[in-house]
Amino acid sequence: MSSPRPKLLYLVTEDWYFWSHRLALARAARGAGYDVVVATRVNALGDAIRAEGFGLAALGWRRRSRNPFRELLGLNEIIRLYRREKPDIVHHIAMKPVVLGTIAARLSDVPTVVNGIMGLGFAFSLANDGKRVWRTLLCKILARILVHPSAWFIFQNTDDREVLCQQLQIEAKQTTLIRGSGVDIERFNVLEFPPEGQPTVAVVSRMIGIKGIDTVIAAHRAARNAGAPFRLLLAGEPDSANPTSFTAVQLSAWGAEPGVEWLGRVDDVRTVWHQAHIAVLAPRGGEGVPLSLIEAAACGRPIVATDVPGCREIVAPGKNGILVAPDSPGALANAIGKLARDVEMRARLAAAGRIIVGEGFSERSVVTNTLAFYDTARSA
Repeated sequence: MSSPRPKLLYLVTEDWYFWSHRLALARAARGAGYDVVVATRVNALGDAIRAEGFGLAALGWRRRSRNPFRELLGLNEIIRLYRREKPDIVHHIAMKPVVLGTIAARLSDVPTVVNGIMGLGFAFSLANDGKRVWRTLLCKILARILVHPSAWFIFQNTDDREVLCQQLQIEAKQTTLIRGSGVDIERFNVLEFPPEGQPTVAVVSRMIGIKGIDTVIAAHRAARNAGAPFRLLLAGEPDSANPTSFTAVQLSAWGAEPGVEWLGRVDDVRTVWHQAHIAVLAPRGGEGVPLSLIEAAACGRPIVATDVPGCREIVAPGKNGILVAPDSPGALANAIGKLARDVEMRARLAAAGRIIVGEGFSERSVVTNTLAFYDTARSA
C-alpha cells in the first residue's frame, strides 16, 4: 500500500495575501506530494483557492484586534481546526498567525511548525525607551511561546534573523533566510523606460503610514519647491485594518496636488512600472522584503528606498539603487533628483537590479528553498 500524502496547512490572515504572495509555493508543494489546506479569512478569493484543488478553511479572525476576548476566540478556532485537520506540517505566515498558530500547534500535537517571519513590525524599528521596554517584554513572551524543538523559522532579512535569534535564543540550525516571496521573472520582465521628459516616480504599496507615503508626498513638495519637480504615481489602496492607514479623502487630496496621481488599486503593477522611471518606497521599518521593490527591480527600475530592514536586502547602494534615512523628505527628494538627472546612472542601476533579482529573488529560488526547508524540518 502506498503511504498517504502528507498534509500541509498554510495559516494566513487574508485570502488576498495568500493569493498574491504564496500561491506559487502552494502549487509547488502540491506538486511535491503534499495535500494543501489554506486557512484564512475569506473575502473574495475562496472559489479561486478551491479551484486550485486546495482545501479551504474559512476563519473569522481579523488581522488586527485590540480585543483579547476576540483573540482567544480566534485561538480556539485554530486549535479546533488543527485537531480536525491533523496536519503533518503547518506554515504560519506573518506574526499573528505565527503566535496564535504556534500555540494551537503545540496544544494539538502538530509535529512540524514552520514560522514565516515577514517583518518584525513598526515596534521593533523604533529606538525610544518606551519601545525598548515593550520589546524586552514582548521578546520574553515570544520566547516562551515560539521556541520549541518542533518550531522552525523562515526569515526574510538578516536584521530580523539576528534580532530574534539573539532575543529569543532560537538555535541557528532551526532557521533559514529566504529573501521575500519571490517574483516570476518571466512575467516581470525588463520594460523599456518611458520617454524622457519630466521624470516619473512610482510607489506601489498599501497606503498606510508605516510605508512612509506622507514622506514621499513631502519629498515631492520639496522637489517642486526647489524647481526640480517629478511626476508621482501612488498605486495602492487604504487598509482599513491598519491603524496608520490614510483615508481615501486624504489620498484624493494628495492626488489633486500638481504632479501627483493616486491610481488606487492596480491589478497588474507592470502597467505602473511601464510608466515610471524610478521606483520609490519610504517605509519607517517593519518590512520583510518589499515585494513591490523586487517586482520593480525585475522590470528594470532603479530604486530609492529608506535604509530599514528589508529594503536593505533588495537595494545595494550604488549598484541598483539609493538608500536614505527614514522620515527624511529632503534626503529622499535629493536621491530622486540625482537619478532623475542622470539617465546613464538610471540605466546602469536598472540593469544591475534585474541581475540581483534573478540571482536571489526569483519565484523559483524561493519555492525551491522553502520546500527544501520543509524537508529539513520534517526529517529532524
